Amino acid sequence: MAAAEGGGARPDTAVQRAELRALLATALRPGEAWYLVDISWFKQWKKFVGFDSWDMFGVGDPSLFPGPVDNSGLFSDAETQSLKEHLIDELDYVLVPTEAWNKLVAWYGCIDGQQPIVRKVVEYGLFVKHCKVEVYLLELKLCESSDPDNVISCHFSKADTVATIEKEMRKLFNIPAEKETRLWNRYMSNTFEQLSKPDSTVQDAGLYHGQVVLIEVKNDDDTWPRQHLLAKSSTATSRNFTTSSKSSASSYSSVSATSVITNGDSSNSYGLNSSHLGRGGSGFVCNSYNCGDSASLSQPGLCGLSNLGNTCFMNSALQCLSNTPPLTDYFLEDKYEAEINQNNPLGMRGEIAEAYAELIKQIWSGRQSHVAPRMFKTQVGRFAPQFSGYQQQDSQELLAFLLDGLHEDLNRVKKKPYLELKDANGRPDSVVAKEAWENHRLRNDSIIVDIFHGLFKSTLVCPKCSKVSVTFDPFCYLTLPLPLRRDRLMEVTLVYADPQRRPVQYRVVVPMMGAISDLCESLSKISGVPAENMVVTDVYNHRFHKIFQMDEGLNHIMPKDDIFVYEVCKPSEDGSEYVTLSVYFREKTMRQSSNTSGTVLFGQPLLISVPKHKLTVDHLYVVVLEQISRYVKLPLAEEYSTPCSDKGTCNGSSGVAEGDIEEMDHQDGGQEGKEKLSEIECHTDGCMQVESTRDLQPCKKQHFTFSLVNSYGTSEINSIVEGKILKLNAFSTLAIDWDSDTRRLLFDEQEAQAFEKHSSLLQPQKKKAVVALRDCIELFTTMETLGEHDPWYCPNCKKHQQATKKFDLWSLPKILVVHLKRFSYSRYWRDKLDTVVEFPIRGLNMSEFVCDPRRGSYIYDLIAVSNHYGAMGVGHYTAYAKNKVNDKWYYFDDSSVSVASEDQIVTKAAYVLFYQRRSSEEHLAPSPPQEECDGMDTN
Repeated sequence: MAAAEGGGARPDTAVQRAELRALLATALRPGEAWYLVDISWFKQWKKFVGFDSWDMFGVGDPSLFPGPVDNSGLFSDAETQSLKEHLIDELDYVLVPTEAWNKLVAWYGCIDGQQPIVRKVVEYGLFVKHCKVEVYLLELKLCESSDPDNVISCHFSKADTVATIEKEMRKLFNIPAEKETRLWNRYMSNTFEQLSKPDSTVQDAGLYHGQVVLIEVKNDDDTWPRQHLLAKSSTATSRNFTTSSKSSASSYSSVSATSVITNGDSSNSYGLNSSHLGRGGSGFVCNSYNCGDSASLSQPGLCGLSNLGNTCFMNSALQCLSNTPPLTDYFLEDKYEAEINQNNPLGMRGEIAEAYAELIKQIWSGRQSHVAPRMFKTQVGRFAPQFSGYQQQDSQELLAFLLDGLHEDLNRVKKKPYLELKDANGRPDSVVAKEAWENHRLRNDSIIVDIFHGLFKSTLVCPKCSKVSVTFDPFCYLTLPLPLRRDRLMEVTLVYADPQRRPVQYRVVVPMMGAISDLCESLSKISGVPAENMVVTDVYNHRFHKIFQMDEGLNHIMPKDDIFVYEVCKPSEDGSEYVTLSVYFREKTMRQSSNTSGTVLFGQPLLISVPKHKLTVDHLYVVVLEQISRYVKLPLAEEYSTPCSDKGTCNGSSGVAEGDIEEMDHQDGGQEGKEKLSEIECHTDGCMQVESTRDLQPCKKQHFTFSLVNSYGTSEINSIVEGKILKLNAFSTLAIDWDSDTRRLLFDEQEAQAFEKHSSLLQPQKKKAVVALRDCIELFTTMETLGEHDPWYCPNCKKHQQATKKFDLWSLPKILVVHLKRFSYSRYWRDKLDTVVEFPIRGLNMSEFVCDPRRGSYIYDLIAVSNHYGAMGVGHYTAYAKNKVNDKWYYFDDSSVSVASEDQIVTKAAYVLFYQRRSSEEHLAPSPPQEECDGMDTN
């Protein structure tokens, strides 16, 4: 490979050593450029100049001339020179400031055609500002709202603002400066949120790797194409969390070092930094560039954990465990060494315990602002393959594995005895509980059992023979259900059959897991329209995105969907069979470039019911014109001589969206992932292709023509046959085509979009559910009936029965771990519950929930919280924890550690809580007044 040699003379190795050593200790400053250098080349250079401390004489090795700077090992593609994923600082590359890079290139040159890998220093941190080099930029997919299929990928820093993105999009899509625009992010296939704060950073806006961002240009008439979407979204609470498909972290920096080089990618965030690059030790040694306030680095326990690629879930769990005093003291005092059980077949040969001990010692050494837990992650991945990759995982699941793994690695029982489980059989609870606990300790005896294990009482009652079965089972953490909302509010627009009546928007209460029929029943009660006469639709871009069946689940309807319910009539008494047809409005347009015609959809679609024996163009024309008569005003000379006389022909009028016309060329196929409706088909064998109809009676002039089209309204299947019965099936789609002049003259856009609001919309909405921790505990201890798929085998009946089951707490551990079950799964529904659970910071009294009559006092204080921000399967984990040395609260966000206050801790993100039981001396001492919640942030 050709090399471009440096232009200047190369100084001797001693000068090179001295100049580079000084430059590599340079403090980071926001906006400055730093460069990546392949670690292989850099290591050879260090050996050549004798840079490392072990080179006692500092003479280097002249035989190891490194040649031109070569970064080819960092590229995944030599042509595009794009970086490989998951590169790690100090393991794959080093970062050098601009002056150092310039010197290296001047002395050695660089590989011909290779572009420098330059990255900016950005400022991060909520409480304390930190500088770091952002090695991996965030990729956003940019497109225009009017053309969402034309996507351009661009990379941005997480410190860039929304205004920066808008500026780039204006340039990419040639949007004039005078045009007003607004940005939307798409975080589900049909869910959009406006990016309304131009000065908000990419990180604060919650944008993640691969996020789709759309730019919308204001129409010439000062309306927005997506105005109806905004009306919906403006009532929804804006998200106040960072959600990331690759686990974006909000800051990766030291709590004290004012400048730290850290890889700040959304999927990779590492903090291996060294002010002395050659200092001995493995790649796990981490020395920060500390430019001040270095004294605070001596505070044990205030050590961040670098994100190794979607490992924030692990970091969150580890910080909670690290701040569990009795467990950390056990490892720091080396008590674990005498108890490692390498021969336990259920353990990990002591390797998990040793890796965890090593990590805890690093965290509490007081020498490092953050460490990279690579060795620990490797060991965990060896024994639990689900945690081996770089996919987002659950912090509670890792916690469960880790506590179990540590227990088995440290189990003092070398040979577990076989024990037969015994039922209570009427014996006193205290006897059975004591027996169960002793049996548990005969097989399980470790520091984890000492600290984390408690005892459940489980009572099962057979519904047939009333057999009562009582068992006592150990537990390591308490999984508490959250009270589920049993209903939801939905906003829908009812389009009446009466063509002169404007549509009305309603807010209805429906069952959370209900069906479309429940929506219709609820709407019927406040509107008076019979539920059986309703057809529920999702309207999008002037067409029916979906027409729902009555038995479909409401979980298919997202909060931001535009739901229109049409009133249609059932067959009249004469028994005539009716067909319900979809009708779209289209405007014929001329393409200047090709001198050919096209069509664009406009207005709100119609649903009309017509007797099969009257399915002619003449009758359809009369019916449609009557339905649109409220907003299509004909000249008096052209009024119809008779209105539609068939009172059995009822159909929805043109419903109205809150937005303006969003024109889209019908030839462009699917719109933003909208599916072609499978239930809308046309039997083309009954459709004959002839010329469009002309001058039909009784009208004096035909203002529109009919075409049979697909469900998108984008391609014609056939023209409509004049004077014959049309063979159309249920929910066939017709288009009524207008020329531009007729539409402009006759179509009243303002009236077409007019709608009224029902009083149900004006009623104050209930505040978002807030529950107390005790509500969750009470729900956990409530009697329930087992499901049909989870029966209990009754020893009396000799068969499986749907018994009643009740959990009680018999004894509680020193450290009570409470897992709030925020993620709910069912056959049709996967969701995260963002309910705020109010939990006390101090003085959680669990005594009333413990059913052992000889119980002591169970008073707990909070010591740590694992948080999850974002939706299920994505999002970001952080932790709050109380430092055992100074009793202050801190916020741990991957490699960043910052001071926190008690009023920040109780939020809807709280996922796993760690409580420490007070000692008997603390019980006697006066404690602060117990509060349900010392502070909370419901955002």
